[in-house]
Order: sequence, then C-alpha cells, then structure tokens
Amino acid sequence: MSTPGRITSPFSSRSTALEVVDGVDLSGRRAVVTGAASGIGVETARALAHAGAEVVLAVRDAAAGERTAADIAASLEQAGRRGVPAPAVEVLDLADLASIDAFTARWGARPLHVLVANAGVMDAPHTTTAQGWELQLGTNHLGHFALTTGLHAALAAGAAEAAGAEGRSEARVVVVSSSGHAASPVVFDDLMFERRPYDPGLAYGQSKTANALFAVELTRRWSGEGVTANSLMPGGIWTPLQRHWSAQQRAAAEAQLQQAEASGAFHMKTTEQGAATSVFLATSALVAGVGGRYFEDCREAEVVERVQGIHGVVPHALDPVAARRLWDVSEQLVAAARH
Repeated sequence: MSTPGRITSPFSSRSTALEVVDGVDLSGRRAVVTGAASGIGVETARALAHAGAEVVLAVRDAAAGERTAADIAASLEQAGRRGVPAPAVEVLDLADLASIDAFTARWGARPLHVLVANAGVMDAPHTTTAQGWELQLGTNHLGHFALTTGLHAALAAGAAEAAGAEGRSEARVVVVSSSGHAASPVVFDDLMFERRPYDPGLAYGQSKTANALFAVELTRRWSGEGVTANSLMPGGIWTPLQRHWSAQQRAAAEAQLQQAEASGAFHMKTTEQGAATSVFLATSALVAGVGGRYFEDCREAEVVERVQGIHGVVPHALDPVAARRLWDVSEQLVAAARH
C-alpha cells in the first residue's frame, strides 16, 4: 500500500547517530534517554550530548550508567566539546511504578525537550512487573506510558520554552518500536496472557505495537501544546536485547541474516547506526511538527499489509481507534496500580 507524503531524508541505513547530528545545535535543551547504559541507548545519548544537549541517562543500573556517562564525557573532551555538560545519571526501573513515580517527582516541571523511550525487553520468559503486569508490555509500553504522562508538564514547559527560539522545534517524544510489531496487534481482551498460552514473540510484538500506537495517540492529545511523538524501528543490531534467546535461536537468526546480507537486501547495523533513526526523530528539522508516524532508516516507513523482512509498518500499529483505546486502558491500569 502506498503511503503518500512520506518523509525522507539524506540519511540512510548506514548513517550513524553522530552523522545525523552533525551541525545540529541543542545547546540549552534537556533530553532524557531510557535504557541509556547499553546498546543503542548509549549511542543515542552520546549523539544528543555531542549536539550540546544536557542529557540524563535514565538507567536501572547506576554503576553502568556512571560508566556510560564517563565514556560520553571522554568522547566530548576528545571532540573538543568542552562546554557541554557531562551526562547525568538517574535510576529508573520501568518495571516498577514506584521507581517511575520517584523519577518524575524528582524531575518536577523542569522543562524537558526530548524524551527517548528506548529501554526494552525482548522475548522474555513469562514473568511480571512489580505491579503484576506481563513483563514485556509492562516494561516496554506501560512503564514508558507512566513515565511520559508523569513528565507531561515538563514536556509542555519544554515546548513553550523552545517556541520563541529560532530554529527550535517542539518538545519531542521518540518511542523505540520494532518490526516485531507485525507479530501481534494489542489484544485488549487478554493483554497479560491470562487466558491464552504465553508466547514470548507475541508478547513482544504486542508491546511493540503498543509503542507505535502510543505515539499516535500522544500526538493527537498533546500536539496542541507543542508535544509530538513518533515511533521507529532501529534496524537489525546485536545488543543485550537478545539476551533471552537460546543458542539455537541465535544460530538460526545469524544464518538467516547471513543469507539476507549476501543477497544485498539487508545489513546488520552497528549500535552507532542503530541509534541514528532515534536521533533523527529527536533532532531533525524535517520532522518538526510531525507526529504519530513510524520511521526506519531515518525516513518514514511505508504502510504495508505484511512486513518485508524488517521493513514497513502494518496498519494495526497506526490505527487511531486502537491508539485511543490503548491510552484509556493504560491510564486505567496505571491509576489502579497506584491505589
């Protein structure tokens, strides 16, 4: 299915996050990156810092966060970016609502310009969050939902602060989804796999569809305040995200990928390349005022009936009716968990 008016860019699947921010000035802007101590989160945070932003690494493991902050600070020094503040580290466990609420309380209404919802878990065995939610939906979607809605005032303040500055766009929320969204819509009648057999791949797919739908509804609700959100597929990257795979799963995936790469239809990305689309959505003037869309390789993905390898977005991930229903259900789940 053709997607008219799709946004493109001069970047490609081989562009790196630092290439995307070359010439971008984020001085005076604040950014929070979840899951910033490993994988593409590190490179997302690094690129935003190199562009001049005050970056907060929101991580479960404070020691890992401090190591990442030191590494980014050293790279800033090496690049001659001595006026840029070193990243700060804040503890955040997206599988525990108490940790999320503590983070948002510490932040308060301080203006926030970029929130990258990057942290995630994939193909985990059946387990639950502190609130009893299925882990993948609870972490990947509901945790980020609670975080983002808890930072609503801060994001609105960030948008208002940036409105009068030349070359500045609105506050942006960037939600890392996946081509795995194609595996499952959001199954509203059994979100937590209480009545159907648990399947790690379906649970992951549902959570990644939820990520995309969240961006759709956030934009509808908050764009009038200057806050927009887009979702993305970062690409094929080897990161700690695959830690729940068996040796057999890893070997099978590597064999498939070798065949795909040999055909020229696909290539595995480095973490620097994998972070590029997140950084593009966080910073590029090409997506100023744009929200509720799904991107890959620094361009808007085509809406397709079936994902081609890892490319394209299926309609159930952009359905505005499902997006509104998901927001309402998420609000109810979070509110109930707080009482």
